[in-house]
Amino acid sequence: MRLKISQFLLSVALVSALMLGACSTQQVASNNSSPTSVATSNSNEASTKTTTEATPVSQNTNDSVAGFANLPRLDGKATVVLTVKGSPITIEVDGTNAPITAGNFVDLVQKGVYNGLAFHRVERGTPQQPQPFVVQGGDPQSKDPNFPVDQLGTGSYVDPKTGNPRYIPLEIKQKGSNTPIYNQTFDATAQPVILPHKQGAVAMARSEPPNSASSQFYFALADIGFLDGRYAVFGYVTQGFDVVNKIQQGDRIDSAKVTQGAENLKTPGQ
Repeated sequence: MRLKISQFLLSVALVSALMLGACSTQQVASNNSSPTSVATSNSNEASTKTTTEATPVSQNTNDSVAGFANLPRLDGKATVVLTVKGSPITIEVDGTNAPITAGNFVDLVQKGVYNGLAFHRVERGTPQQPQPFVVQGGDPQSKDPNFPVDQLGTGSYVDPKTGNPRYIPLEIKQKGSNTPIYNQTFDATAQPVILPHKQGAVAMARSEPPNSASSQFYFALADIGFLDGRYAVFGYVTQGFDVVNKIQQGDRIDSAKVTQGAENLKTPGQ
């Protein structure tokens, strides 16, 4: 029993750290909650099933996802190569099972958003918490080398055309389902997901609201299945995981390029 409790507390602590690292600037400005209160709500979420009904939506359209009709979508798969300190990391991006999440990532890559951004969080484990966790980056504020390091993890992509941040819905597809679930977390131990948090998974970081992911993403350094059903995986590292394992806090993305599947990106209005 003590072992199970300690594992649960460790999971809650790690999830809380991931959430707190993904808060947007807008949400930080409007949310006075302390880290303790956020961690408490995370604990409640981890220990109880979602009681509200999840919303399945056709993966062939995002028009019926309220407020997200104009988001890019990836119909099929694409390959993205991130270069970090001169070494490539190849990611297979899965728009078949996470069309909006994958489309957002590929679109930001195409726009050059990730070029020059830093990895602001590296959690490889400690003697007290030995399990490797994540490497997280994608905060647009990190492009400025003078931006305070302790404030990184609070930024979102801002669309230059509108001046507004772009947020995407939480999008997770269960095994046996033809469509993803949007806007809701759920208990993945009872409802396994198609894209799990296995080692090498690439997923979107977010703050506490489900629909708060923007540009920040993370690599799973180990199998961290307790995040399944709560965060959206959209691809996997297929080559270069040794490069991921060498990333240090402050290392930058030299470049991010779509090398295959760019034609699968569908952008409304274009």
